[in-house]
Amino acid sequence: MQPASSEGIAPTRRRHRLSSSSPAAASKRAKFGDAPAMTSARAKGKLPETIIDLASPAAAPQTRSSSAFQPQSGAKKLVIKNLRSSSREADIEEYYAQITRELDAALGAIFVGSRPSVPLEKLYRGVEDICRKGNAESMYCMLTSRIEAHLHNVVLPRIKRSAGPVNVDILRSLLAEWKVLSAQAMFIRSIFSFLDRTYLLRQLLPSINDMIIAHFRKMMFLPPDAAPSGRGETIGAKAVSGVYDLFEYDRCADDRMDADLLKESIRMLYVLGIYVKYFEPQFLRQSNAYFENFAASRSASSLKEYIAACKTLLQNEDYRCIAYNLENTTEKQLMDAAHVVLIDRYSEKLLHGQNLAHLLSEKDVKSMKGLYELLRLSGIQKKMKAPWGDYIRTTGASIISDTERVDEMVPRLLELRRSLDLMIRHAFDDDDDFLWGMREAFGKFMNDRLTAACWESGTSKIGEMTAGHIDLLLRGGLKALSKDLVSDAAENELPVPASSADEDAELDRQLDQALELFRFIEGKDTFEAFYKKDLARRLLMGRSASQDAERMMLTKLRGECGSNFTHNLEQMFKDQELAKDEMDAYRQWCKANEQEKPAVQLSVMILSAAAWPTYPDTRMGLPDEVAAQVDQFDRHYRTKHTGRILTWKHSLAHCSLVATFPKGSKELLVSAFQAVVLVLFNAVPDGGFLSYAQIATATGLNGSELDRTLQSLACGKVRVLAKHPKGRDVRVTDTFTFNEGFTDAKYRVKINQIQLKESRADNKAVNERVAQDRRFETQAAIVRIMKSRKSMGHAELVAEVINLTKKRGSVEPAAIKKEIESLMEKDYIEREGNVYTYLT
Repeated sequence: MQPASSEGIAPTRRRHRLSSSSPAAASKRAKFGDAPAMTSARAKGKLPETIIDLASPAAAPQTRSSSAFQPQSGAKKLVIKNLRSSSREADIEEYYAQITRELDAALGAIFVGSRPSVPLEKLYRGVEDICRKGNAESMYCMLTSRIEAHLHNVVLPRIKRSAGPVNVDILRSLLAEWKVLSAQAMFIRSIFSFLDRTYLLRQLLPSINDMIIAHFRKMMFLPPDAAPSGRGETIGAKAVSGVYDLFEYDRCADDRMDADLLKESIRMLYVLGIYVKYFEPQFLRQSNAYFENFAASRSASSLKEYIAACKTLLQNEDYRCIAYNLENTTEKQLMDAAHVVLIDRYSEKLLHGQNLAHLLSEKDVKSMKGLYELLRLSGIQKKMKAPWGDYIRTTGASIISDTERVDEMVPRLLELRRSLDLMIRHAFDDDDDFLWGMREAFGKFMNDRLTAACWESGTSKIGEMTAGHIDLLLRGGLKALSKDLVSDAAENELPVPASSADEDAELDRQLDQALELFRFIEGKDTFEAFYKKDLARRLLMGRSASQDAERMMLTKLRGECGSNFTHNLEQMFKDQELAKDEMDAYRQWCKANEQEKPAVQLSVMILSAAAWPTYPDTRMGLPDEVAAQVDQFDRHYRTKHTGRILTWKHSLAHCSLVATFPKGSKELLVSAFQAVVLVLFNAVPDGGFLSYAQIATATGLNGSELDRTLQSLACGKVRVLAKHPKGRDVRVTDTFTFNEGFTDAKYRVKINQIQLKESRADNKAVNERVAQDRRFETQAAIVRIMKSRKSMGHAELVAEVINLTKKRGSVEPAAIKKEIESLMEKDYIEREGNVYTYLT
């Protein structure tokens, strides 16, 4: 039994049941077996109509009662006759032809912008039937030819008609056609999706979408009709040029710029696959030319203007890359080219020392930040360290060598340091290289010997002035600072002092800034000498704004230089405490000896000569009451401490006097010199006067001491004496009277400004002592070295001495040689050739 198809095969059990020889049963069985096969074939269009004829040559007529089941005599022959007619094949061919015509009509409707008359589902089923029949290739060829014909016969002429001579217009027309074709391609892909997912995928052919893109790209770059040789510019080339023109419009802020057109055009170029081949190379070349022209036109401007222009250009270019969807590779190449042209080629201008110095001197943080960011884009920001250091050394040396503004030396250096710190923090992103470069530059100019040579002292002037600045802080607190230095707290994002605790914190910060300068000083012996002198004055005259600040500063110095540096300073504080105990013992001694309460209350501070600075001895005629108290204390001290000698330093003494004026009594806080002068007027009758010579004779003062004392009493802000004739200077012919018209809002009046003003002679004396001490330290260092080494050459000895004494102060090689010769004269060492030998 050979059935025509497995779909018409009946089960085996049913086949045995149909093997009866009855004609009626045969007829029924024939109809039963034929109906499913034909129905299936007609429904699916796959099987022809068939008739099954079952017969048995041995069959004989039987009665109705006889059984149809005869296992020994089954069917001997099965004949299947194909009764398919030729008309059915023609219908099938007509069906496929009709589908092809409907698909062609649908494409035509899509291309003209209308909807196909046939439902899309029927068109999809038709494409599936053709593909299942095996005609997928012919249908793909038909689709390709229709799309190609539409592009060349309809789209291309339409672009040429609508586009003008301007490349941007051609680009706009081409983009409009591309949008239309993209929308049409969606319909086409939906109709032919079965072809796209089966035949094209198995044959490794381009998808329908890729095929449409390829034909559109081919249409764009066809040779123009006017130039069959292909030498003319194609539609695609003009469109790409239109994209370049739009970029130029944007860079030049031209009104013809169309951002949406440019953005969509870039997307079109990318989808068409011509972005990398046709657009990117030429775009980078034109951009490079634009950068070169820009740099050439701006190079003649100032550095500040050039930095701002370059920063703006780079920001705009980066924005364009993002806004117009340029590829990441294009963005990188574009920005790299900009960095090379704008930064690398003009690095000499960007790193020019004078240009940088101008920006730094103006404290232009914004421009310096822009410059740093520009240089960092090319990785050459470290090259800015050299002009950075040169500016710091030049500026700092000019400040130190400015003899006309010596009092402003430390504030100006602190202002320089503050501006540089702000520059590092806000412009250089806390780059450690620039921080170390600043510190190195500070160390060089602050210890430069040529810079220090402009001062006659021969010692570190910056050490002297730093000690003076710290003295100013410890005497006057924050009130003594300029507004610029106080505003430094706000610029450093610190809280503005609003309470005593905040003021203490700000004072501590200001002291730390002064110590920053101190750390750079090699000649710390000069600082020590002046700080010691100022500290003694503050302690003796009660000038310290805060004892806590004094001890805190001492702790800072001990941490910086060690206990040897602060030993004498700490002894000064100990003497102050011991002086209080000594005065308590003196008062008890007075009570024990039944001494009457004196009219003058004497307070004495006993100082150890080794720890405190040396002060000149000034003879002065004391009032009788004061002289008696001094003699009494001297006797008490000699009795208690045998072998000790007291030397009275009247120049450091200060007094409190009660003066009675017609307008009220006042308590005057004056120095000892001022006090002895004022007491003289107790014996002068009303309306009387004292001459300059009389005052000099009575007090024992003369020269500058007397002049400054009288000037502070009669010519200052507080004038308890009147000078005749009036004037700011004191002369030997002047006379002085008691100022009965004196008045002041306060009861306690302090008179000390002129009296305590430092003189150049005092500073010169301190510098001379520092130089002398340095000589002794140098000699001691030479002896220690030679004693341990016994023998060594000149250059080696000089290097060892410099290394051993550098913590105290830098010593010139010529000075070391001079001290070596001095020791040779004293027979400490001897020289044989160029070698020194220690003599035991």
